Amino acid sequence: MNPLEVIGRKRDGREHTPEEIQFLLAGYVRGEVPDYQMAAWLMAVCIRGMSPAETLALTQAMVMSGEVLDLSAIPGIKVDKHSTGGVGDKVTLVAGPLAAACGVKVPKLSGRALAHTGGTLDKLESVPGLTVELDPERFAKQVREIGIAVAAQSPRIVPADKLLYALRDVTATVPSIPLIASSVMSKKIAAGADAIVLDVKFGRGAFMPDLTSAEELAAEMVKLGEGAGRHTVALVTAMDNPLGRTVGNALEVQEALDALSGRGDEELLEVCLRVTREMCELAGVHADAQKVLRSGAGREKFEAMLAAQGGHLERGLPMAAVQVAVKADRDGYVGAIDALEIGLSGADIGVGRIRKEDKIDPAAGFVVEAQVGARVSKGEPLVVVHARSRELVDGVTPRVRAAWHIVDHEVRRPPHVLARVDKSGVTRAD
Repeated sequence: MNPLEVIGRKRDGREHTPEEIQFLLAGYVRGEVPDYQMAAWLMAVCIRGMSPAETLALTQAMVMSGEVLDLSAIPGIKVDKHSTGGVGDKVTLVAGPLAAACGVKVPKLSGRALAHTGGTLDKLESVPGLTVELDPERFAKQVREIGIAVAAQSPRIVPADKLLYALRDVTATVPSIPLIASSVMSKKIAAGADAIVLDVKFGRGAFMPDLTSAEELAAEMVKLGEGAGRHTVALVTAMDNPLGRTVGNALEVQEALDALSGRGDEELLEVCLRVTREMCELAGVHADAQKVLRSGAGREKFEAMLAAQGGHLERGLPMAAVQVAVKADRDGYVGAIDALEIGLSGADIGVGRIRKEDKIDPAAGFVVEAQVGARVSKGEPLVVVHARSRELVDGVTPRVRAAWHIVDHEVRRPPHVLARVDKSGVTRAD
C-alpha cells in the first residue's frame, strides 16, 4: 500500500477500507505523507464524498492518533455538549451548569473564537484569574466533585485533527460534511464522555447555510457518535440572528449569570432548557430543569466551577472604556439582525479573531437593545457597542447599523430549535 494508491482510489470514486484510511492518516501524522498528497486526498473527499463506513473509519483513525481521556472513575453517565459555533452563543455557560445542578456529570472540552464565531474558552478567561488549562487528573477530579469542568483540549488529544484542519483551511476543503463531522466527533469521542448533545447551527451566522444541510451534518455526527458507542442527540438551531442580548466575552458571562438567576432572554432560556433536558435524558437523570433554574442552583454551580478553575468573580468582570449606542435611522420594527455582520464586526473590535494569533479584548462586544420583533423609533438605540476606543466604535458603526433590518410591519421572533436528530432519524419542530 502506498499513498498514491489510496489517493487514486478516492479520486476514482471508490470506497476506502478502514486500513487504507488508517495508513494514510497515521503516515501524515508521522510526517511520512507530505502536505501535497494529503491535500490531494482531501480535495478528492470533497468532490467524491465518503460513505458512512468510511467516515466512521476516519473518525476512529483520528481518535487513535492521540490520547483518549479515561473518565470511568467518575460515577454516572457523563454527558458532553457541543455547538458548531455561532454569534452570541453562550448556551454552554448556562446549560452546562444547569445540567450539573440537575445531577448530570458534565466534562466539556471547548474551543476558542475564530472568524465570526465566539469561543467558550475566551468567554471563561474574561473572569479574572480563571484558567482553562486543566491537566487530565484535575479535570476528572473537578467533574467528580463539582459536576462540571470546561477546559481547553490537550494537544495530545486528536493531534491528527489539528494537522488536517490547518491543511483544510488553506486548501478550500473545509466545507465537506464527512470531514466536518469526523473533525467534531473525533474530539468528542476522545474527550471520554458516555453521551453527547450536539447543537448544529445554520443560517447567516453559522457554517451550515440552511436547515437541510444542517440536518444532514447532524445526522452524520449522530451516526458517528452511535457508531463509537456514545449515545448522541443533535438539535438543529437557527443562527440568522445573534442568540440572547449580548455578544462578547465578559458580556456573555454576565448574561449567563443573569440567565442562571432566571433573568435571561426568553429565547436564550428556551434553548438552554431544551439542551439541559436532552442532557438529563441521556444521563438518565430525572429532574425538573425549570424548577432547578428558578432555585438558583444552576448559578451556584456555575460560580463553583469558575472558582474551582481559579476565577474570582468578586473582582468584577472587565468593562469597556467606551460604550456608544448605535441608533435607529427610521421608525419601524426590527425584522432581522444579521448575525454574520455582528460577528465580523465583533472580530474588528477584539471580540474574536480573524487570525489565530489575534489578541482578544475581554470587555469588547455588543449589548442588543432592540431585538427581532421590537418596535423602534428614529433615534432610539438599537445596540450599544463596547470597545477600548472611540476609533474602533466609529469603524464598525456603519456595518453594525446596517445589520439591523428595519421594516414597516410587525414581526414575530422566529423559532430557534427547528429539528431534533437521534439514531432513529430527524424530527422537525411543528
